[in-house]
Amino acid sequence: GRHEVWSWKTASKESLCLVWQKVKVQLMLSMSFLTAVFWYCRRLYSFLAQLLKRWSNYLQRKLIRNLSVLPEVDLLGYSAREWKGETKQAKQMREAYEELFRSCHIKYLRQVKRDNYSVVRAVLFQIFSQGIPFPSWMKERDILKLPEKLLYSQGCNWIQQYSFGPERYTGPNAFGKLRKCMEALKTNWAEISATRDHEERGNLCNTLFSDESKEYKLYEAIKFIMLYEVVEAYEQIKSRDEPVHNLFSLLFARDSSSDPLSFMMNHLNSIGDSLCLDQVELFLLGYLLQVKIRVYRLHRFNTEEFQVNYPDEYRREWNEICLLTEDDRYYHIPLFRT
Repeated sequence: GRHEVWSWKTASKESLCLVWQKVKVQLMLSMSFLTAVFWYCRRLYSFLAQLLKRWSNYLQRKLIRNLSVLPEVDLLGYSAREWKGETKQAKQMREAYEELFRSCHIKYLRQVKRDNYSVVRAVLFQIFSQGIPFPSWMKERDILKLPEKLLYSQGCNWIQQYSFGPERYTGPNAFGKLRKCMEALKTNWAEISATRDHEERGNLCNTLFSDESKEYKLYEAIKFIMLYEVVEAYEQIKSRDEPVHNLFSLLFARDSSSDPLSFMMNHLNSIGDSLCLDQVELFLLGYLLQVKIRVYRLHRFNTEEFQVNYPDEYRREWNEICLLTEDDRYYHIPLFRT
C-alpha cells in the first residue's frame, strides 16, 4: 500500500513538473513576444512622434516664411537689432522707439512684408484682425457691382488700362478680374468680421495673409474702390451737385492726378508694383474705409509730424488703427500694452 501511494505521488509530481515545463516555455515565449511587441510599439511611437514634430516644425516654418504679417516681437529688441551703431540716424531711431515704448505704451510690433502693398496690407490686416465691420456706405451698396457701374453706367472704358500691381495687366479682361477681386474682399471681410472669437479670427487672418494670390486680390479691390470714389467725386465737382471732401481737392490739384484717368495711370497702376501710397492717398484710404489711421512717423521724431492721423477729419464712431513707419514707404503694426 505504501509503495502504491509513493508511486502515485511521484507520478503526480512528475506530471506537474512536465506540465509546468510546458507552461513555463509558453509563458517565456509569450513574455518574449509581448516584450518584442512593446519594444516595437515604443520605437514606432517614438518614430511617429519625431516625424510629427518635424512635420509640425516644417509647416510652422513654412507658414511663418509665407506670412506677410509676422508674429509680434519685442519693440525695443527690434529697435536694437535694426538700428545698431552710433550714426545720427541710428540714435534718432532708437530714441523714437524708446519714446513709443515709454509714452505711448507700445511694447511690441508685428513686421509687415516690405513691398509696395505694405501700407494697404498693414491697414487691412488690422481691420480684419480687430473684426471691424464694413464701412456704412459698403453696407448700403453692393460693392460687387462697382466695376460694372463704372464701366457701363458711367462709361469709363479706360478702366481696361487698369494694372494689377506686379501683374502689369491691361485689356478687356480687366473687368472680370476686378469683379473677382471685389468678390474676394467682400467674402473674406464678411467671414472674418463675423468671427467673434479673437483667437479663431487671428488664425483666419494668418491663413489669409500667407496666401499671396488671395491677399493680392484684396489689395487690388481696395485700389479699385479708391478709383471708384475718385470718379464719383470728380463727377460731383463737375456737376456741382454737392460738396466733396477737401482731400479730393488736394488730390485733383496734383498735376499727376488732375482727373480719374491720370490718377489711375500715374498712381494706382503702380501701387503694388513700383510705388506705394503717398500721403494724400493714405488720407483717401482712411476716408473710404471709415477708420482713423494713426501713424507714428519715426523719421519725423521731435517734430509736429511725428504722429499724424489719416484723415485728419474723422467721425467719433470710426474705429482707430495704428501704424508705424521709418520712411513713409514701409509700415509695421504697433501693439499696445498697458
